[in-house]
Amino acid sequence: MSSGQEVGEIFGDGSGPAMSLLRSPTVIIAAVGLWGMNVYLFKLFGIDYVYVLTLDLMKEKEQLASKDGENKEDDSIDICSVSSGGGRSSSPVNNRNNTTRKSPRSGELNGNSSNNKAAAADAEVTAGKLITFSLSLLLILHMSTVIWIDFIGGSTIGAIFIFYLAVIIGILLPLPSTTWIRTACMTIFHRTFELINPRCFCCGGGMPRAIPFIDVFFADACCSLSKVFFDWGMLWHLAWHYPEPVPMELHSIIIPSVAASLPYLIRARQCLVMYTIGSIKADSKKYQHMLNAIKYSTSLWPLVVSAYQKTITSEKEKAALETFLIVLLAINSTYSLAWDIIMDWGMMQNLDTCGGGGVGGSTVETKSHSSCAHSVLRPKLRFGAATSIGILIIDVMLRYSWLLRFWENDLFPNADIYILCTQFLEAIRRSLWNLLRVEWEHIKQTKGKEDEEDVEMIEQKPFLAPTANTMSPKRKPKSSRDKQRHELL
Repeated sequence: MSSGQEVGEIFGDGSGPAMSLLRSPTVIIAAVGLWGMNVYLFKLFGIDYVYVLTLDLMKEKEQLASKDGENKEDDSIDICSVSSGGGRSSSPVNNRNNTTRKSPRSGELNGNSSNNKAAAADAEVTAGKLITFSLSLLLILHMSTVIWIDFIGGSTIGAIFIFYLAVIIGILLPLPSTTWIRTACMTIFHRTFELINPRCFCCGGGMPRAIPFIDVFFADACCSLSKVFFDWGMLWHLAWHYPEPVPMELHSIIIPSVAASLPYLIRARQCLVMYTIGSIKADSKKYQHMLNAIKYSTSLWPLVVSAYQKTITSEKEKAALETFLIVLLAINSTYSLAWDIIMDWGMMQNLDTCGGGGVGGSTVETKSHSSCAHSVLRPKLRFGAATSIGILIIDVMLRYSWLLRFWENDLFPNADIYILCTQFLEAIRRSLWNLLRVEWEHIKQTKGKEDEEDVEMIEQKPFLAPTANTMSPKRKPKSSRDKQRHELL
């Protein structure tokens, strides 16, 4: 969050700030490619991220089905659209239809099976597809700017709209090779709707619906793209005033600032919903949701102050705001970093066990804490101690990437290149954060459900595929509930 909360040039001639808006599609393209890297590493280390992201949705569906007394056929859960090719590409509806259909002829069965496999392969999201798609987007962005600006003589704003239009047309073309993109886009639209879904029963009372992990994960990703939302707001301002400059007035930054604040407001609201649920259930840890909401509130002020700073002409006022902005950035970065390590990754919660001592005399705990590194971090490190420590160190550095502002004039030709650099760094930080966040969520989901040997420390050499003790829940279900989840996926 902290590295992407400053804004670039807003005012000036119509073409200058418009040029800077090319950074938003560039950052989106980078984020797509980095998610491809995440998918590759999840598969390499045997972490079924689809299961982790959709488990809460499956539980919610089971609860609704138990209340209604029957399993309703609906498409409210987009499980197939986030499949990574781990054997879970078929939807719950298709699974039920295949199991309840009356005995078809063998030829029809084989034909349907092959068609289903082909359709599943087309809709499957893989690392290769994501990286290829990001490279294709980069090529389209380059071609649209060169053709529209250099050959046609159009404006940069026009080139940006041409790029988005070309991408939309390419996605909508009914080609089998782009089926997975359309499915993924529908999932994004569905989850976006869920982000603004009240999830409460305001009229009839009752307990609000809990926020599923996939929506928390999605909202956090949007927070890292906050500056992209700001640029989209500025794009409409520039287009409205083009070729005249945007007026240097306060109202000119309201729309972009509100757009950039939306991810943080949505995420804070999710925390308040979970705090309300905790209050109703008398949960002793409900305060954690309130602390999390406060963390997201500290992300709003640097963005607003940075944008307001662009409207100030007095050098004295700018200097005062600069000092205030640095203080806000330091508070937010430190708060967010601590939350990353302790809450989002579940690390540094057993510091008193450093040296190999167990907790409560448990044999398993003693084995798990066989090294100080695992005691400081956590007993289970699916990516290995070295890789986990490396990610932690990089996260610390990237949380404070805004310190580059002190060398901005020496390292960057202008403020917009500096902002673009921090946006890239935040995208990289988020992709690394994703690895440990999904890993920790899976550990919490499977806590107490694994064999005794699985409770022991699991560690593999960095960037080598694990050969045993996989964290993927593809093992044979041991209970009827586990078997039902396995069939749903």
